Amino acid sequence: MNRNLGKSRAFLLTGALLLSVAAVSVATGPTVGASSTSSTSNTITISNFMFKPMVLKVSPGATIKVINKDTSVHTVDATGGQFNTGNILPGKTKSFKAPTKPGKYHYICAIHTFMKGTIVVK
Repeated sequence: MNRNLGKSRAFLLTGALLLSVAAVSVATGPTVGASSTSSTSNTITISNFMFKPMVLKVSPGATIKVINKDTSVHTVDATGGQFNTGNILPGKTKSFKAPTKPGKYHYICAIHTFMKGTIVVK
């Protein structure tokens, strides 16, 4: 009887452990294929004084949408002068065309120059 009780406890412990792992997996969501440096859409979101994604990969001449979710005015200005959105008011959206020449184009917010990002045209 003692041997069966030990097996039952081991079975219950294993089951509890599996349920705990499953609960953590559901709570945290999947991580396979997650990327913080690029995006499949042509959208830059401004939030918490950051450009998201910080690196956006687009096709030559693609239309890029910029959404300002902050409470401050921001801009998206290429450091080489290739594009400039002008002021984007809080809660507003602006669009611009990506350069047609492949390459990396670094940009900043002209108002908050610590905000930086890159558009990669491929």
